Amino acid sequence: MADSGLDKVKTVLRVTSGNFLEMYDFFLFGIYARQIAATFFPSDDPYASLMATFLSFAAGFAMRPIGALVLGPYIDRIGRRQGLLVTLAIMACGTILIAFVPGYATIGVLAPMLVVIGRLLQGFSAGVELGGVSVYLSEMATPGHKGFYVSWQSASQQVAVVFAALLGYAIANLMSPEAAVGWGWRIPFFIGCAIIPLLYMLRRSLEETKEFAARKVHPTIGQIFATLAADWYLVLGGVAMVIMTTVSFYLITVYTPTFGRRELNLTESQALLATMAIAVSNFVWLPISGATSDRIGRKPILVGFTVLALLTAYPALAWLVRDPSFGKMIAVELWLSLIYAWYNGAMVVALTEVIPASVRTSGFSLAYSLATTLGGSSLLISTWLIQHTGDKASPGLWMSLAALCGLIATLALYRRPAGGMQYAAAGG
Repeated sequence: MADSGLDKVKTVLRVTSGNFLEMYDFFLFGIYARQIAATFFPSDDPYASLMATFLSFAAGFAMRPIGALVLGPYIDRIGRRQGLLVTLAIMACGTILIAFVPGYATIGVLAPMLVVIGRLLQGFSAGVELGGVSVYLSEMATPGHKGFYVSWQSASQQVAVVFAALLGYAIANLMSPEAAVGWGWRIPFFIGCAIIPLLYMLRRSLEETKEFAARKVHPTIGQIFATLAADWYLVLGGVAMVIMTTVSFYLITVYTPTFGRRELNLTESQALLATMAIAVSNFVWLPISGATSDRIGRKPILVGFTVLALLTAYPALAWLVRDPSFGKMIAVELWLSLIYAWYNGAMVVALTEVIPASVRTSGFSLAYSLATTLGGSSLLISTWLIQHTGDKASPGLWMSLAALCGLIATLALYRRPAGGMQYAAAGG
């Protein structure tokens, strides 16, 4: 008997629950970058302290390709359901470590070391979390609606951003600045730890996808690596496509609170309100983009919105920093959100289609994690660009470069006369 619509909704919620936790924790690191810097990386130079925090944030992304190479083949061989349980467990360990580590003033250099270990665990898990979720959604989707279903992988992240930003807004307005810096910033991390058992129970109730369960033969680890090596051009093209997604997402969400306060002199509440507006915008546009790509194909959307990013990212930020205001920040961020969400809604499902089915999780995760190593470093790169160029709009140039990568990769992969992208061009 076919699954009912309600059953599909329940399955999507179970699958994306761990994805929620991953983005929730990652976004908290961006919201509380200054507080984390003061707690674990104290320095007389605020710039050096913030850069040390962003380096620890980037360290998690450096672990993602390793997680993809270790956990991806495991999921492709053992199964989607079991893999999603493993990634959630590892991610939970990193979250708990960051939440409970005492500050530098209490345990000295051990504090930043433990925080970095927590970030490494989170990065190792995240290296295959997005791939596992996206592949599961693509394999459970009804025919002709794959883009719509897969878009909920990214949409679940937006719910996490809104939830984290709401908590940050409450802390900023209900606690004194001293208390918020001293210990209040840990409250959202504690909440993340508290919901881990619920998320685990949700994932535990998942069934294996019918597509995976129907396979009679599963590749060995050696065969998986051999297939990835043979299809290296697909992985490389996937990396270039994902760079556009990761750079734009981390710029408009995770970096926004720091950018708004540090560069535009907005209040913390204003920066967090802007972030919430972005997440809501993303949540609305992502499934619309995914569904549209099911009807008209992936390529028109991917090309159109990379071109828009190339033409408007830097000018939009230049207009904002010339005379910054809360209203202008909302307008610019919502425009960049539109570009990100429409591109990402088509890109993620295209990536699940281009990778051969036998190594779908491994290939997707490797491409995504390699790209996220750069995209996740956007906080670090943007801070460095502004410091060394004196141009507060320079992060727009970084987004434009990422858009160029996405455009070139899309045009190159869709030129191929055969293979996965030909299938993707037809809409899945």
